[in-house]
Amino acid sequence: QVQLVESGGGLVQAGGSLRLSCAASGRTFSIYGMGWFRQAPRKEREFVAAITWSDGSTYYAASVKGRFTISRDNAKNTVYLQMNSLKPEDTAVYYCAARPVGDIADSDYEYELWGQGTQVTVSS
Repeated sequence: QVQLVESGGGLVQAGGSLRLSCAASGRTFSIYGMGWFRQAPRKEREFVAAITWSDGSTYYAASVKGRFTISRDNAKNTVYLQMNSLKPEDTAVYYCAARPVGDIADSDYEYELWGQGTQVTVSS
């Protein structure tokens, strides 16, 4: 089994930056794709970004493209989400997720494993 642990959330002013980390442990050889999702209060969980474990192909939601960057360090079994130019509407609990399939996926039902989430709050 694979365990995912997020870190790096916090409170930041609008225009600021944060970097989230998602460390995977356990049967990490079974991971092929990773994604970041977020859920704001009273809203449904939404896709943010995804990356393949093998060649590092990436895909972003339109709302974060150009501001967020997803990357991975295979040696550390860690995926990152660098968030720049943060806006109050980026406030949410951010979750990382893993799937044992190699292509990009932007729907939460396509992911099998989830972290516990980390809170990101952007003040105006």
